[in-house]
Amino acid sequence: MKTGLVLEGGGMRGLFTEGVLDVMLEQGITVDGIIGVSAGALFGCNFKSHQPERALRYNLRFKNDPRYMSIRSLITTGNFVNAKFAYHTVPLELDVFDDDTFRADPAKFYLVCTDIVTGEPVYHEIDSINDTSLEWFRATGSMPIVSTPVNIDGKKMLDGGIVDCIPLQYFQSIGYEKNIVILTQPKGYQKKPNKLGALCRLRHPNYPMVAKKMNSRHKMYNAQLEFVHQQAKQGNTLVICPDYPLDIGRTEQGEEKMHNVYNHGKEKAKAMIEEIKQFCK
Repeated sequence: MKTGLVLEGGGMRGLFTEGVLDVMLEQGITVDGIIGVSAGALFGCNFKSHQPERALRYNLRFKNDPRYMSIRSLITTGNFVNAKFAYHTVPLELDVFDDDTFRADPAKFYLVCTDIVTGEPVYHEIDSINDTSLEWFRATGSMPIVSTPVNIDGKKMLDGGIVDCIPLQYFQSIGYEKNIVILTQPKGYQKKPNKLGALCRLRHPNYPMVAKKMNSRHKMYNAQLEFVHQQAKQGNTLVICPDYPLDIGRTEQGEEKMHNVYNHGKEKAKAMIEEIKQFCK
């Protein structure tokens, strides 16, 4: 029976996920596969490369660097999170991603993107880190409105969370029968309708599926949450989530807030560590 990790996105709320994963790493807990969406993939890959605190470290290091995330980058490149600096220079030169360890770890790693022409999810396995695979990471993390589409394999893609925020059903469909789902919203959370459709139409006028999917995203997300909790009741899913709403915006980089979100993830994992170990047996 294969065990998987399913990692929701949420921008800087993903530091909660990193805190959880770092405790699991310290405790020697392993899984057979990992799937992440947006920040879930960007931060979760460090679990497979065995690099605790890496996402926290580089976000603290570059929090005031306009080359990393800034309005200046948005104006000059079309991307609030700078495509070259954040997704290539940082992992290849400034806070080097351990590709050797990533490849040696036997867990499979997948991420989710959105094909903005068809409005369908794209699931892609990453087996090593190079310029091409880093573009897949950029695609899964490219939030609509503040990002330009990423072109890979003839597809134009943006953030996977547009169409599949919590890809538990997909992971089950490819053979992961037991899954730990790490959410970045507290128990009882329900997503409300957003008002981003008009902005999406303005920002991505040639891709009407972006606005359409964003307008119905709350329905998709809430249905996925219900499915996750149904699976938990059946005993094949373990849910880990914050105890309270995380006080940090998607792109907010206040040092104290980042530490607080990360530390809450560690505290939550430590409180649940025996349950996690039992589940992974």
